[in-house]
Amino acid sequence: MATTQECLGALERLSDNLASADGDVRSAAALDRSLSCHITDLGTTFVGRLQGGRIEVMETLPGPPRDKAQIRLAMTGDDLVAMVDGELRFAKAWASGRVRLEAGFRDLLRLRSLL
Repeated sequence: MATTQECLGALERLSDNLASADGDVRSAAALDRSLSCHITDLGTTFVGRLQGGRIEVMETLPGPPRDKAQIRLAMTGDDLVAMVDGELRFAKAWASGRVRLEAGFRDLLRLRSLL
């Protein structure tokens, strides 16, 4: 089981990957939205912003998200680490229910290129 620190490191690597991306991925990540990532098996939520093509984690909170972020993710820590490491495709994990993504319709349309 991935630790809180490993999950935070995975989010930092994801942020670096988004910041260095080009084309459709860079465009999709250029949103300015509040973001939460609930790690279900750890009972931990990372809260922050997707801004300027980067993810900035501002808080690590116990339990599920307290406030409704504009983009909400939920998954196990192992799935987060596996996706960032390229061992698990987001689209497959999302289609099978291993990862939950909730956002407004327009944001989902923009984020689909990240899938």
